[in-house]
Amino acid sequence: MPEQTTAFKPSLGLLDATMVVAGSMIGSGIFIVSADITRHVGSAGWLVFVWLITGFMTITAAVSYGELSGMFPKAGGQYVYLKEAFNPLVGFLFGWSFFAVIQTATIAAVGVAFARFTAYFLPAIGEKNILFTIPLGFSDLHISAAQLVSISVITLLTYINTRGIKGGKTIQTVFTSTKLIALFGLIVFGFLLAKHSFWSENWQTGLQATQDLGAKDAAGVLQPLGWQAISGVTLLGAIAAAMTGSLFSSDAWNNVTFIAGEIKNPQKNIGLSLFFGTLIVTVIYVTANLMYLHVLPINQVAFPQDDRLAVAAAKVIFGSAGQTIIAILIMISTFGCINGLVLAGARVYYTMAQDGLFFRKASRLNSNAVPQWSLWAQCLVAAILCLSGSYGQLLDMISFVAVGFYVLTIVGIFVLRRKLPQTPRPYKAFGYPLLPAIYVLLGTAFCVLLLVYKTSFAAKGLVITLAGIPIYYLVVSRKKSA
Repeated sequence: MPEQTTAFKPSLGLLDATMVVAGSMIGSGIFIVSADITRHVGSAGWLVFVWLITGFMTITAAVSYGELSGMFPKAGGQYVYLKEAFNPLVGFLFGWSFFAVIQTATIAAVGVAFARFTAYFLPAIGEKNILFTIPLGFSDLHISAAQLVSISVITLLTYINTRGIKGGKTIQTVFTSTKLIALFGLIVFGFLLAKHSFWSENWQTGLQATQDLGAKDAAGVLQPLGWQAISGVTLLGAIAAAMTGSLFSSDAWNNVTFIAGEIKNPQKNIGLSLFFGTLIVTVIYVTANLMYLHVLPINQVAFPQDDRLAVAAAKVIFGSAGQTIIAILIMISTFGCINGLVLAGARVYYTMAQDGLFFRKASRLNSNAVPQWSLWAQCLVAAILCLSGSYGQLLDMISFVAVGFYVLTIVGIFVLRRKLPQTPRPYKAFGYPLLPAIYVLLGTAFCVLLLVYKTSFAAKGLVITLAGIPIYYLVVSRKKSA
């Protein structure tokens, strides 16, 4: 039987932690979701506003988390913060939602995105290549080559991370550095090489909000129906719907808090990595959208072929080589993103298991000082979501559930200032109490608007979260009787 260790090994410096933040955030979203955002809000001004307000919320939450990470510099991150600020039930509901939807569905979705763009070079592994069908009675389950590729990549990165933190750290630093440089290059070349600029034409739309959700033609291709002016409550609903894409693309920045036990000087470096990582990604996201508005007319920003906005922009910038360049960039981006998500997520289940709120085997570290059982459990759930084909709907719930828990965690800062006033705070939330309060208001408004305007998706996310309540009490009762 292999030897087991009982403690994590602090081996990640500030650069490594920053790469975890940035690498976990940047997947495939920035290359795609601005098309859907533009269809919802319909102008250059509102497109940029959505990304700016998302960036503001992300950075504000990240620097607020710095205070919590300094107070509780141990594995588990957000789960620990919620447990300490409120009670074990709230912490468990986060961990349950994290395992059932937030982390595993994100891993599955990014894995499928990797397979989709790999299929550009190897069409045989595309989604249209159905390898076999499993009859389930109520419906048939079609298994494509792309699904198996996504599972293979997730499994490979899980295996690498079971061999110790060093391998995961190396992949994260190399792939995140590469995609940051490549994205900056794409943005710069977009402004320098585009033969025609649509900048002035697009900015004539200013803040004149319009909406065109389009419709699919007989061939299944999304086509514009015509822009309609919107304002007032309808505009607020459109902004909330649009922000599901930008917030999902900016999510996972909190993953670095889950690996606090493996970061050197976590009281200082977690807060700094959160700030630097979210700032870098926000700058990239905003400037990338400015580049889109420079090289494409607003109608093409809203309705690129197959929603592949970055591909449409790259074709204008680099000609026929553009699609190849973007495919390679997205493969690099998604591979690094999956690694960051896999590496960090398992630490939450490990900490829950240490508290007796998850499978007992998840509480153990292997001889490489990593939670191997938790890593494979996470891999299994992500693989099931890849096969089910239901991860697309699950992703629509992620923004609602994730932002809801972010809001609760930021509220936890106010609670802990009263509850534990004497606890050392090496780093205090920037702009407290104003900026954290603004985040709570914005995040709450976003969740309420989603409940109103995307009721089915938000309600399903809420139901999945609340389903954890009876599970919690079942676990606690068994723990007491053991």
